[in-house]
Amino acid sequence: MIEGSCHCGLICLEIETAPTTVTDCNCSICRCYGTLWAYYSPGSVRIRSKGEETHTYMCNDHMLAFHRCPNCGCVTHWAATDPALDRMGVNARLLPAEIVETATIRRFDGASTFSYRD
Repeated sequence: MIEGSCHCGLICLEIETAPTTVTDCNCSICRCYGTLWAYYSPGSVRIRSKGEETHTYMCNDHMLAFHRCPNCGCVTHWAATDPALDRMGVNARLLPAEIVETATIRRFDGASTFSYRD
């Protein structure tokens, strides 16, 4: 089990396996968030809160809900709003550095594909 958390530790993530690949997307929201995404089936990720639940933000098409800690503001993950989509993104920057350092970084040109500005 791999564990990670937001900066203040209020939101904890548990995933079954370390990511072998993480995605560095350059779309407007991912650039603003400064994330590296590791993709998983929602059933293989456990999100625990030591207090309040995460706050969410959905932009333009409302297909993804971006979750963040209500205390320190760290983006923890995104979840699809369509429950049929068996994929979610975990912010790999919240995982232990030695885990992320072993993953291959995939660069994704989301700026050409997505425009998340409202």
